[in-house]
Amino acid sequence: MTTVSVRPERTDTAHTAETTGTAETTGTAETGSNTRVSTTRRRKRLVPRKSPRWAPVAGPILIVAIWSIASAYELVDTRLLPAPWTIASTFVDLWTTGTLKGDIVTSLQRAAIGFALGLAFALVLALLAGLTRIGDTLIDGTVQIKRAIPTLGLIPLLILWLGIGEGFKIVIIALSVFVPIYINLVAALQGIDHRYVELAQVLRLSRAQFIRQVVFPGALPGFFVGLRLAVNISWLSLVVLEQINATSGLGYLMFQAQNYGQMDVIVVGLVIYGVFGFITDAVIRIVERKALSWRRGLNS
Repeated sequence: MTTVSVRPERTDTAHTAETTGTAETTGTAETGSNTRVSTTRRRKRLVPRKSPRWAPVAGPILIVAIWSIASAYELVDTRLLPAPWTIASTFVDLWTTGTLKGDIVTSLQRAAIGFALGLAFALVLALLAGLTRIGDTLIDGTVQIKRAIPTLGLIPLLILWLGIGEGFKIVIIALSVFVPIYINLVAALQGIDHRYVELAQVLRLSRAQFIRQVVFPGALPGFFVGLRLAVNISWLSLVVLEQINATSGLGYLMFQAQNYGQMDVIVVGLVIYGVFGFITDAVIRIVERKALSWRRGLNS
């Protein structure tokens, strides 16, 4: 009897398993790669692109263009809102006669002195309240009470105290500037992340080193927010103050124009106030970008 020995052939099961495993691994890798690419693209879509340098003036230019078209086609009553070319002509006339130059200088002096006083006052009190417990206890509550009182509501009281000269105008501007700078700076000083405190303890930084190297840089963003708000509020306060018992300034010029029904002169004054506010805000934003340039390295 002859015995036939049959050698078992290799089945395709193992080969299929290996092929399947390789395909799954390749597919998983491709899926992970696609997921990373998709996530990167999604992040690029979510992160806003850097605006061009001319972007801040795009809105005002558009408004002037619409205003010009509406005036040219008589869609706007020029007795209520003069055309842009009429405003430009009035500005040139006021400038050449010399009246406007003196009013602009007077307004700038009032705004600068009041802003400087308010800024200095806010910095001192904010540092005391933000860095010391006794300062926070004694100062912050008083400032919050002042915050609840409208600054312009103090005009009658300050007139009785200081008279109707330049003194009460500068004090009102200083008080208007003081509040937003103080509030934002104190919040920034007291809002430093506790992880930085722990890191300073690990590095054995002294209190002075911690304040200089960690607290002050960390509080700068909040300080600049308050500074930009304060600049706008200072111009708003100046508009009101220069129409109260004033003998010079842009507000006085607008008040006189109101009495004589000179709509173009009023609009000239408003445009100048707006330009001043735009320029000062742009300057602060430039300084802010320079001072906070280190943040771009952290966000990249």
